[in-house]
Amino acid sequence: MKQLHSGVKWSFRIGVYFIMLFLLLFLSWFITPIFLFITALFGETNAIAGTIIGVLLSILVYIIFTIIVAEVYTSLAYKNWLYEFGEDHLKFENGIIWKKYSNIPYERVQNVDITRGIFARMLGFSSVNMQTAGYSYSANGVSSSEGYIPAVDMKEAEKIREFLMNKITKKGRNQGL
Repeated sequence: MKQLHSGVKWSFRIGVYFIMLFLLLFLSWFITPIFLFITALFGETNAIAGTIIGVLLSILVYIIFTIIVAEVYTSLAYKNWLYEFGEDHLKFENGIIWKKYSNIPYERVQNVDITRGIFARMLGFSSVNMQTAGYSYSANGVSSSEGYIPAVDMKEAEKIREFLMNKITKKGRNQGL
């Protein structure tokens, strides 16, 4: 089984940073009143300085926690995202806690798209999307392709697309009216 392009680690990391930033903003609505309550409770000038130091230390701890979570998630996500081209199907395996195993028969593939976002171009990788016949499942309400490889080398992506398109056209030539 093949692993993804190593540049995808930055995509995973950035995703975790955004999630943790939104979590911080959400949690700050609950934590800030607690610090203000503690300051008002003691009502001394030293309590205000102590509260400021407490807030700054909390932010520092949260930043360190975010970096650790991002690195652990990135390494596990990268290690557990695998794909393999077999004789008559493409195999995927991904997931950290809940593993997902998928097989896509080549005969169901109808189209192959290659996408390269700005980060992907800077890091030198592409995403490969394979649309298949009869696929309409969307767990999060967003339309997506059944076969999705999030990060392969740009040359490898072109080889994958060419390989799959050859499989598609051979399948089409064998059928008649």
